[in-house]
Amino acid sequence: MAQTTAGPTTVAEVLAELAELEDPRAREVNVKHGDDHGVNLGKLRALAKRLKTQQELARELWDTGDSAARLLAILICRPKAFERDELDGMLRQARTPKVHDWLVNYVVKKNPHAEELRLAWFADPDPVVASAGWALATDRVVKKPEGLDLAGLLDIIEAQMKDAPDRLQWAMNHCLAQIGIEHAEHRARAIDIGERLHVLEDYPTPENCTSPFAPVWITEMVRRQRDK
Repeated sequence: MAQTTAGPTTVAEVLAELAELEDPRAREVNVKHGDDHGVNLGKLRALAKRLKTQQELARELWDTGDSAARLLAILICRPKAFERDELDGMLRQARTPKVHDWLVNYVVKKNPHAEELRLAWFADPDPVVASAGWALATDRVVKKPEGLDLAGLLDIIEAQMKDAPDRLQWAMNHCLAQIGIEHAEHRARAIDIGERLHVLEDYPTPENCTSPFAPVWITEMVRRQRDK
């Protein structure tokens, strides 16, 4: 059951409040990153905190198709309450980067069907869907590598990452880096793959940030671990 809150509790009320939070400058910045909303994420989180967990409202907000509403839905839902097919459908509807990323990280990873969905999405012909499978694989590389074929993952990355579409390439590169960071026995090969493929080698990286180029990323994170 939905919890009683002091904030708006109907879809119409929530959408009206989201409209009031719309900031043209925020939208301009977000559009440059492929997103299509203009709500400051800090204010969105504050609204979610006031609404608290409301699973049915979350479903209704998702069904509006509005990106800000979907981000809010992700924040107020119960991740474990979704069925497998429901999450599969939601993932295929999540075309903007922020909605896609939040859905995978805040909902799917916490859902009991996460591993089943990883296997289903991993080789999906839609590269955006496949990128979600790779994100779930990366989560396992870090948190639960038992049973994962890490060498096999490196084989796929070596063969496919260079020519993969951007979002899938980014997800595969993240997996490559985490294998190198977390698993010393595969580190030399992971670095070698990165050096030969040159993926994200020239990615513009702000000062004091770590480059997403896998050899640099791996080396820097391993150094930090050793210096702790």
